[in-house]
Amino acid sequence: MSPVLAGVLQLIALTAALALAYRPLGDYMAAVYSSPKHLRAEKVIYRCIGANADAQMRWPAYLRGVLAFSVVGVLLLYLLQRLQGGMPLSLGFASISPDQAFNTAASFVANTNWQSYSGEQAMGHVVQTAGLAVQNFVSAATGMAVAIALVRGFTRSRTGDLGNFWADLVRGTVRVLVPIAVISAVVLVACGGIQNFSGIHEVGQFMGGSQQTNGGAVASQEVIKELGTNGGGYFNANSAHPFENPGAFTNLFEVFLILVIPFAMTRTFGKLVGNVKQGYAVLATMGIIWLGFTALMLWTEFAHGGPALQAAGAAMEGKETRFGVGGSSIFSVATTLTSTGAVDSFHSSFTAFGGGIQLLGMMLGEIAPGGVGSGLYGMLVMAIIAVFIAGLMVGRTPEYLGKKIGTREIKLAACYILITPTLVLGFTAASMVLPDALGSMLNTKALGAGSHGFSEVLYAFTSGANNNGSAFGGLNANTPWYNTTIGLAMLLGRFLPMVFVLALAGSLAEQKPIPETAGTLRTEKPLFAGLLVGTILIITGLTYFPALALGPLAEGLS
Repeated sequence: MSPVLAGVLQLIALTAALALAYRPLGDYMAAVYSSPKHLRAEKVIYRCIGANADAQMRWPAYLRGVLAFSVVGVLLLYLLQRLQGGMPLSLGFASISPDQAFNTAASFVANTNWQSYSGEQAMGHVVQTAGLAVQNFVSAATGMAVAIALVRGFTRSRTGDLGNFWADLVRGTVRVLVPIAVISAVVLVACGGIQNFSGIHEVGQFMGGSQQTNGGAVASQEVIKELGTNGGGYFNANSAHPFENPGAFTNLFEVFLILVIPFAMTRTFGKLVGNVKQGYAVLATMGIIWLGFTALMLWTEFAHGGPALQAAGAAMEGKETRFGVGGSSIFSVATTLTSTGAVDSFHSSFTAFGGGIQLLGMMLGEIAPGGVGSGLYGMLVMAIIAVFIAGLMVGRTPEYLGKKIGTREIKLAACYILITPTLVLGFTAASMVLPDALGSMLNTKALGAGSHGFSEVLYAFTSGANNNGSAFGGLNANTPWYNTTIGLAMLLGRFLPMVFVLALAGSLAEQKPIPETAGTLRTEKPLFAGLLVGTILIITGLTYFPALALGPLAEGLS
């Protein structure tokens, strides 16, 4: 079987698996978030945190819950890292430095999982399990809660109520993430992933000598890092490490975990608004972009342009032979079009245009299908922008799902789409004029000062501000400048958009629904899906094209 055919068959199998899971998982999540009942375990949690799970919250109260919970998460994870040297099961690792501890705490709470350290050489078992793995669950559940709050904004009338953050957080964790993660971890262990609390072992090498390796609760953390679109690896090699990702089947299984909840949430959206066709329209938009990017990536990587790659016969530099070009390309598109950031290959070693596809996938706002929760609310904001543009073209007041899109709503949506580019381009520009920041490029001086070096810095801040977490190699990000600025980009890129999303949800929930008329734009039709795709690509292209022209496009055309 040719590598190209193998890659196409993997894509077909993945699409079929996602299609089978779409309806049952989407319906289940709709039932979870609309149920009036609480499980016994959930009631215990509510009593422990002192929350009244039945109280309705308007958007300021919902936002305060999100921010308070996240601030506590950052502080606790920071303390765990700073105290690691004196804790049991630390594997002899020292406490983490202040700037790196801040960066890592911000990263995992913001669902980014950017790592400026080698996991197996820095983090002990307690930090990995009680700190990082816990945040993998709750940061994902927070994103899902905000998305559900926005959906409720379309369904509520003249109340301004968006539900209860604590109930949404706990239900997303207990009823959705934990059950799927437990079953998936068993599958991963059965396929060769490891799950233990062993110490450091000296392992012999084939070519002589030895190296140290340690075990850990790898399978359980690997599963939730993908399922919750987190991305942080237990080991420095991330999902290229055989303990995390043993073979071709687990590689495709992990891609399935990355995509299944973001895609299924469009079904949840359709069920909650009482029109599943609306969910299908959003799904179609996500699917078109995802399949298009995957096809482009497969094409550019199998074409392996460039004399060195042509001589080698394949673009296999930086890729695992057990995954091949096809599996690595599918994985990289899935992680950069979502907020996952996990890698099973070296993104910096992809072809220049392949690296550009990865960058553009994050620059879209990671909405195809995006992160758990963040992908859905990002796409709904873009849908509001598309409806507004359509209204301007026909001279009619824009409406979406029975709610008017007025001045307040469009200002909030515009603020949402401007935050991330401001962070990415601003921090990148600052880094390109500061000598210390330029000194972090580990390439040769000629290459580091050129288009690839610029792409490394642009990728770092694009990944941070979009809460992705993957990186181009060749940039030493473990410096005070990058630890601090990328940490700020992650926090601002995660929580500032949530402010505008929840304010938008509150504004919509205060409105009275408008009856549908003959002039109402049918947002469940293929025409609107096409308009939405065009809106996303045009807004992103106009914003980021100059930066892309200086980086991957210049490198690919040189």
